[in-house]
Amino acid sequence: MSNTSFAVLTKARSKFGKRLTEKDYTSLLACQSVAEVMSYLKSYTHYSASLRDINERDVHRGRLEALLRQNLFYEFDTLCRYDSSISSGFSQYVVETIEVEQIIRFLILLNSNSTEKFIYQFPAYFTKHTDIDINRLANAKNYDEFLSVLSNSKYYDILKNFSPDEMGRIHISNLENKLYEFVFSNLLKTINKTTKGQEKNELISFFYTINDYNIFSRILRLKKYYNLSPDAIKENLILNFSDINPKAIDMMCRAESSAEVFSIMQSTHNGRLIDKIGYVYASDISPRVKYRLARKNMHFSNNPSVVMISYMFVSETELMNVISLIEGIRYKLDTKIIQSMLIY
Repeated sequence: MSNTSFAVLTKARSKFGKRLTEKDYTSLLACQSVAEVMSYLKSYTHYSASLRDINERDVHRGRLEALLRQNLFYEFDTLCRYDSSISSGFSQYVVETIEVEQIIRFLILLNSNSTEKFIYQFPAYFTKHTDIDINRLANAKNYDEFLSVLSNSKYYDILKNFSPDEMGRIHISNLENKLYEFVFSNLLKTINKTTKGQEKNELISFFYTINDYNIFSRILRLKKYYNLSPDAIKENLILNFSDINPKAIDMMCRAESSAEVFSIMQSTHNGRLIDKIGYVYASDISPRVKYRLARKNMHFSNNPSVVMISYMFVSETELMNVISLIEGIRYKLDTKIIQSMLIY
């Protein structure tokens, strides 16, 4: 292992060691107000530096989340600056994921004629990391104007194939799937090009398992909320990067109940993880599996690239825990309900 690779491994594991502990979560769950949560985070956790300028007595949830996301983004960007063979590909993956999230968010707002909210919710720190003209995008009033803004982007060839229905609304589900398939495809190309041996196998297995559970969750969601046909459900899945047997996917798409989908998934190799994680809601399963695999990699993998991306996923999960805690306490939810939403 080169010195630079060892530095990535050491740095990521050092940061991992500073994550919130079970004791921290117990203390946070005991807080009676958002101000108390903020005070604890500033005083006793690794968030102290990023929250230094936040007044815990006058905290705005949107600003807080933006600051924490900014901190996570730059933390990962710092790791990517080390000389790792795949770091630039991971950096591209993170940027593309955020770009797609923002494109989807804009289209959701466009469907509801609420695009004026876009610029106020956009992560300002990200502006200098994207080639998309955010100000022009925020001022787009219809899909044609939206396409014009993105005409020079890497996403245009996908977006141009979609158009509004007779009500002027975009059917976002299939479009979202195509965009994430594009991002995932770019990541896998990078892995295949820059890694080999055990490192390559670990990365591909990691991301394929994550995608398998995304497929499972998406099937459940599309059946429950959209009542789509089996063929239509298949069109909304990223099937090119999966270890699930095509026959099992077909069976899940044609299943007549959520229980049947669960049963089929649990009969697959990766599906056995469902029994090993604690979950309350079906929507929790995919992020809990992702966290479980990432945490396992942090402890046992000796490949810097695997540890680096795993650290990002662990940190991302912790960030969502903090947001859930703050939201739960703000709205006076029962402690047990808040705890059920946390993944650690």
